[in-house]
Amino acid sequence: MTTSAWQAAESAARDSYGRLLAYLAYRWRDIAAAEDALADAFAAALATWPRDGVPASPDAWLMTAAKRNLLQAARHAKLASDPAVTILLGEEEGMTEPAHDNPHTIPDDRLKLLFVCAHPAIDPAIHTALMLQTVLGLEAKQIAAAFLVQPATLAQRLVRAKAKIRDAGLRFEEPEPHELPERVHAVLEAIYAAYSLGWDGALDAQSPDLAHEALYLAQLVRKLLPENEPAAAEAAGLLALLLFCQSRHAARAGADGAFVPLHEQDTAHWDRAMMQAANQSLWQAAALKSPGRFQLEAAIQSAHCQRAFGGAVP
Repeated sequence: MTTSAWQAAESAARDSYGRLLAYLAYRWRDIAAAEDALADAFAAALATWPRDGVPASPDAWLMTAAKRNLLQAARHAKLASDPAVTILLGEEEGMTEPAHDNPHTIPDDRLKLLFVCAHPAIDPAIHTALMLQTVLGLEAKQIAAAFLVQPATLAQRLVRAKAKIRDAGLRFEEPEPHELPERVHAVLEAIYAAYSLGWDGALDAQSPDLAHEALYLAQLVRKLLPENEPAAAEAAGLLALLLFCQSRHAARAGADGAFVPLHEQDTAHWDRAMMQAANQSLWQAAALKSPGRFQLEAAIQSAHCQRAFGGAVP
């Protein structure tokens, strides 16, 4: 395999796997089938790109290949009249890069899939791991390390959870407003876990992308919840917490790459605009008068960040 073909496949897997999978799973209503189809698409890419060249849009190529795999499997199972097949047949073969400010683009499909994975019928103990793998594209061994369990054990739990989603016919539609409160906490926990994995460098090259994706999803959840919903306070608190943490990103490592403790960091490298946005989100959370864990953690971060504005940490 040529280096360029390998790099293109690796980049697509790292940057787009979660979006591609969410798009397919949300429309096909079967997470496991979407995963298999996408895995086969990547295998086909590794076989054909070195020979035929890297396509102009690797993501579109992979999406088209995965759709064909799903359609082929459906035809083989004599399901050609199934609505899911009709949906895929009626869509464009290609896929363009989504615009993040469009409410109907793939990132919102990922958020919807997060809420599907937080369905109360699924074991709450597997909610976060299921979201990290299915929506954010992490491997079971990576998630298992964060949860201090054996990869094989976690993998079995994930397989059972996906089978339950398929067999129970759990809805993939965007939850109704009255369904959000019972699911949003699990979604916030998964977003926080994703950011934490990205922040501490546990995923190496994936880490920066994962942290940014978690921050973006936190912003989406905050916008999704109405102000009169108590969970909106914790959503605002989580957003504030992630913004505070991300504002210090440039100061976390020294010239030698070693971690720099918070009290030794050069505040000149802290992002003040991001800290101000975090404080604004924290004040919005406080105004809702529904305190919670993420708000308390964000308040502690706010106190530490006062050093950047000439204030001492209490």
